[in-house]
Amino acid sequence: METGGRTLERKLKLRHILVLGLAYMSPFAIFDTFGIISELTKGHVPASYVFVMIAVLFTVYSYMKMAKVYPSSGSAYTYTGQTIHSNLGFLVGWAVLLDYLFLPMINAIFINIYLSAVFPSVPAWVWILGMIALISALNIAGVRVAVSANILMVVFQALVAIIFVVLSVYKMITGDVGNFSFQPFYSESMNFSSVFSGASILVLSFLGFDAVTTLSDESVNPKRDIPRAIFLVALLGGIFFLTVSYVMQSLFPNLSSLKAVSPDIASASPNIAVYIGGTLFQAIFLAGALIACIASGLAAQTSASRLLYAMGKDGMIFKKGFSYIHPKLKTPVFNIVFTAILASSALFLSLYTATSLINFGAYTSFAFVNLSVIFYYFKQRQRFTVKSVIGSVGVPAIGFITNAYLWYKLDASAMIIGLIWTAIGVAYLLYATKLFKKAPPKIQFDESIVGQ
Repeated sequence: METGGRTLERKLKLRHILVLGLAYMSPFAIFDTFGIISELTKGHVPASYVFVMIAVLFTVYSYMKMAKVYPSSGSAYTYTGQTIHSNLGFLVGWAVLLDYLFLPMINAIFINIYLSAVFPSVPAWVWILGMIALISALNIAGVRVAVSANILMVVFQALVAIIFVVLSVYKMITGDVGNFSFQPFYSESMNFSSVFSGASILVLSFLGFDAVTTLSDESVNPKRDIPRAIFLVALLGGIFFLTVSYVMQSLFPNLSSLKAVSPDIASASPNIAVYIGGTLFQAIFLAGALIACIASGLAAQTSASRLLYAMGKDGMIFKKGFSYIHPKLKTPVFNIVFTAILASSALFLSLYTATSLINFGAYTSFAFVNLSVIFYYFKQRQRFTVKSVIGSVGVPAIGFITNAYLWYKLDASAMIIGLIWTAIGVAYLLYATKLFKKAPPKIQFDESIVGQ
């Protein structure tokens, strides 16, 4: 944890970690994807959420177990490197970087989409670079500053979402549109392959539970609070996404009813906001969407800078720069600036390309965290019982298989881009280890916390 006598300070309690996780998850993610997933699944968005939640909950169990053993900011990178092999840990960390490095970029793209619609004469680079500069300044100022800002933004998002649900229900009751039924979860016409494909995209909504593990080095009690935060972020997010998606799908049970309100499926949610609450609520909804982008981008950059810090501290990447902690601010300033520069590529990349990269990295990290639990069990256990085998082999195995299948269901472009990124990581690893002739740097973590 130390870098030339400087460390990340342990200031975060459970409530702080929970807020950052929820901000990273972004409650408004459901509104950004509803139209696309509704079209793909032919009106079964809640069913896709059920399947992705199954994969997430099994994986959450594995994350909780690993977070207790290795309370370090490296997340899946640390877990894989410690339990399986450090070389593989590096490659998993390399894949996870896709999540953290490209999410601020996605939020910058969304900011541009929303504000350009209202102010079409303003150049796109103003919104993109302005958003990146704002979140970078808040992160450089300190993690507690980022947390304080996120608390306000998460609360506002939740209030807007609640109003959205209430107005949708009121519209169904008074407007003779839509209906409450079990159809959004299952119908005779439901295509399971399409629903699984929808689930493979919706993993973007659940990345917050992984992000909290990158805050272990700044948690007051990481062995206790990080596992709790992992579970609570996944549970609260899952309940929220299921509730909102069910209400929206009930209001628009088929694609024709949705297209009647929003011919452009990709931007369905703002049009739905006008439909249920008029232009006033649309303005409020867009304000919530903008705040969601800022909150998620802020939390994503926080997590990305901490993962880079963990990898730099271990010597996996340029140590002098990536493990640098500012002596007064106690923040990884170099990493924050580095992620800001990468996020600026939002000026050139499409939303679809960036999203594809994130999903590839997410399923890779989820799968290997499940495998890490299994490997750790067989390395450490002296006595095997039915309970221990189920908890440390059976449950993680189900999580691994589910995530591997959803990874397989990703579209071709996501796979191609993700594999190219992985190939670059392999090439760098070959260089760093001199074709595996040199032992890779040892992954470090705070031994004093283990066993507390």
